[in-house]
Amino acid sequence: MRITLDHLRRHAIGRSLFKPTTLKRAIDRLGFVQADPIRAPARAQDLTLRHRVAGYLAGDLERRYPRLAIEEDFFVNYGYLPRAHHQLMHPRTPRTVWTPARAAEAAAVLEFIRERGAVHPREVDAHFAHGKVTNWFGGSSNASTQLLDVMHYRGLLRVARREGGTRVYAVREPAVPLDAAAPSAAASAGTRMDALVDLAVRKYAPLPASTLGQLVRHLRGAAPQWAAHRAAALARAKQRLAHARIDGVDWYWPGAERPSSIRWRTDEHVRLLTPFDPIVWDRRRFEIFWAWAYRFEAYTPASKRKLGYYALPLLWHERVIGWGNVAVVNGGLSCAFGYTDGRAPREAAFRAGLETEIERMRAFLGMGG
Repeated sequence: MRITLDHLRRHAIGRSLFKPTTLKRAIDRLGFVQADPIRAPARAQDLTLRHRVAGYLAGDLERRYPRLAIEEDFFVNYGYLPRAHHQLMHPRTPRTVWTPARAAEAAAVLEFIRERGAVHPREVDAHFAHGKVTNWFGGSSNASTQLLDVMHYRGLLRVARREGGTRVYAVREPAVPLDAAAPSAAASAGTRMDALVDLAVRKYAPLPASTLGQLVRHLRGAAPQWAAHRAAALARAKQRLAHARIDGVDWYWPGAERPSSIRWRTDEHVRLLTPFDPIVWDRRRFEIFWAWAYRFEAYTPASKRKLGYYALPLLWHERVIGWGNVAVVNGGLSCAFGYTDGRAPREAAFRAGLETEIERMRAFLGMGG
C-alpha cells in the first residue's frame, strides 16, 4: 500500500501513545524520557509519562527512580533512560581536557563522595568552598555544583536520587553487563553509534530526513568520543530504516513497522501534551502534520507570547486542534484554551473528552475530585 501523510500522522500518534503500562515498561518502550525543570502544572517528564503509565501521579518518576534500572544523563537532550542505553554512551571522552588543578579538584570530590556514599551538592560546597562561577545564563552559581554537573556528564558520578528536585550524587561504579541483545562496551564505535541512532529513531519516528540528521548531530553530546562517526552512522541508518518520499519530503521509521497498518487507529481521547512529548518535540513534523506552528514560549517575553508561558498542545483523535495553559491557582486547577480554528469543536464528544482530560489532570496532580 502506498504510504500517505495520513498514515504517518496516525503512525506517529499510535506508536507513541501505547496502552498505559507500568513505569518501567513505559520507559523501556519509549527508550528515553526528556526532562525539564519547569512545573506548569508539572514537570515535562511527568506530563509525558502520565499518558503512558497506568495510575501515574506527578513526581512518581522521582520517587521511584532509586529502585528502577534507569539513569539520568544527556542523550539527544537531558532526561531519563534505561541503564543499558546509558551504558552505550560511556566511557565518554570529553572534548575538553582538564587542567591539572581541575583534575585534582575532581579527584578530591570523587573521594569525598565515595567515602559518604551519596552527597547533596550543598555538602560538597560546604566542605570544599569552591566559590562562585558564572553560569550559562549569565548568573551566578556555586562552582561545586558546576563541577558535579561536569563530573556527572563525564561518567564519574551518577544521580542516586533527587531531594526536592536537586540531584544527589554517588560515584558511578563500573558498568554492569549489558542486556545480551545490546552492544557490549567492547563493540565497535560504529555498532554503538548505530544502536544510539536506532534509540533516537524509535523514540521520535516517523521522522523527516532533516530531523533524522538533527538527531544524529545531537549525538555529539551523547558520545563526543565518536563525533567523527556520525556521518557514517547517518548513512547506514538511511539504508536500514524503512523509507518513503511524500510531497517532496523523505521520511524514515523502524523497518519492522508499517505506517499503513490498522493497529495505528486513533482513539476518542482528548489529551494535553507537554511541549517535550515525542508527538510534539519535532516542530518540523508538527507543522507538516497539523499545518500550524507550535512554539514553546516559556523564555519569550510575556508581551510577545502568542500561545502562553507553557502552552500544552491539545490532541483530539489525530488532530492537534489547539493548546491549553493549565496552572494550579489557590488550590484549584485553572485552564485556558485556544484553538487553531478560532473556537472549540462543537461536537459533544469533544466537550466530554476535554472534561475527562481535565479530571485526569486533577487526579495526576493529586487534587482529588
